Amino acid sequence: MTAVRVLLADDEHLIRGALAALLALEDDLEVVAEAASGPEALAMARIHRPDVAVLDLQMPGADGVSVATSLRAELPGCRTMIVTSHGLPGHLKRALTAGVRAFVPKTVSAQRLAEIIRTVHEGNRYVDPELAADAISAGDSPLTAREAEVLELAADGAPIAEIARRAALSQGTVRNYLSSAVSKLGAENRHSAARLARERGWV
Repeated sequence: MTAVRVLLADDEHLIRGALAALLALEDDLEVVAEAASGPEALAMARIHRPDVAVLDLQMPGADGVSVATSLRAELPGCRTMIVTSHGLPGHLKRALTAGVRAFVPKTVSAQRLAEIIRTVHEGNRYVDPELAADAISAGDSPLTAREAEVLELAADGAPIAEIARRAALSQGTVRNYLSSAVSKLGAENRHSAARLARERGWV
């Protein structure tokens, strides 16, 4: 029986090393590559062509969902799954839209993770039930893509002029997007709107 070839991508060296060691104990799984960033994960996937890529959601360079999107286009035979300690509803929806086959919290045991890797390799899906319930109760983001982008730029307290420069928009347009986002989220101001949207994984 051929072992399932696995790519592990996580910027936390300790977690990645521990996972690799635990998965190595499984006869039918083989960790063929490890990566510490989004771009490195893509490079390793191109070289090693894994069957399943286990991606951390938040990595330097490109997040797990962006990597999954690229892999779906470049290596359609590679199934992707996200492991995260930030299981926000918006992240789950983005991941599923990108074709991710499993969305798993980092609290899962190594044995359960091995089972989920097999499930994904067989062409099935797995979404953690609690994360799924949270996503359903949070509903869809009311923000347009542009509103979400501008709100994210506003999250660190940047002035309107700076947001306009970074988004390549006029200051008036930025103000319109922000006020629209604030009213849709029922927030007091753009800072609380950004916080609300972040808590739900919408930005």
